[in-house]
Amino acid sequence: MKSKLMLGAAVACVMLCAGSAYAKPDANQLAAVANKARPEADSKRDADRKPAEMLEFAGVKQGQTVVDLIPGGGYFTRIFSKAVGPKGTVYAVGGPPRPTTDPAKPPPTPAQDTIAADPNYSNVKSVHVPLAGGVSIPTKADLVWTAQNYHDVNHVPNIDMLKFDKSIFDALKPGGVFVVLDHAAGAGAPPDPEDKLHRIDPAIVKKQVEAAGFKFEGESKVLANPADDHTKTVFDPAIRGHTDQFIYKFRKPK
Repeated sequence: MKSKLMLGAAVACVMLCAGSAYAKPDANQLAAVANKARPEADSKRDADRKPAEMLEFAGVKQGQTVVDLIPGGGYFTRIFSKAVGPKGTVYAVGGPPRPTTDPAKPPPTPAQDTIAADPNYSNVKSVHVPLAGGVSIPTKADLVWTAQNYHDVNHVPNIDMLKFDKSIFDALKPGGVFVVLDHAAGAGAPPDPEDKLHRIDPAIVKKQVEAAGFKFEGESKVLANPADDHTKTVFDPAIRGHTDQFIYKFRKPK
């Protein structure tokens, strides 16, 4: 009888632990992804990018201040905007806009600026900073998020990664979270000076970010793909959209 009770307790513990490790997105997070104001092109990518699971892993809630670092086309910026709600703020932080070299052919307006000007996303603020100087926002954030960018930051001219990561540390509230999602390079792969594959060894990210004072809290394998052998550029049609991606969560100590 005693052994049966112990076995039952063990099974219950396993189920509880599994439930906490693989928690489902809440209603607010699901609603942010389902929002009809999102571009159709973004929504079509949801099956591959799993944004609701990303929100759950990052712990995004209403009222938070979130930094979408190097937001690109704003895929996550729009989702964060709805997830934090009207009492929250999203800072879309990118590098300086491309200069105009030909007045007849001005460069397109950065997506982060377009989103910030859209009444559907009135809680989004666009910030342009020279990334080599680090991240700067006017208030402390609950979350700094960067997706498929950290490998590129390592190749910004004159970048000091320790200074860069420390600027993120300083931008966060005590207890705040830094999440890095990126394309995985093979274990032990050295930094690629020409960034040919657009990948990075997760161990490099962990070492750099921890050196800035962060504590590693965990990872999600929702976007892992064992079939990716890490040898192809992420733009190769054979693997594009399905690369092996790691998602690391780091926390600033309280």
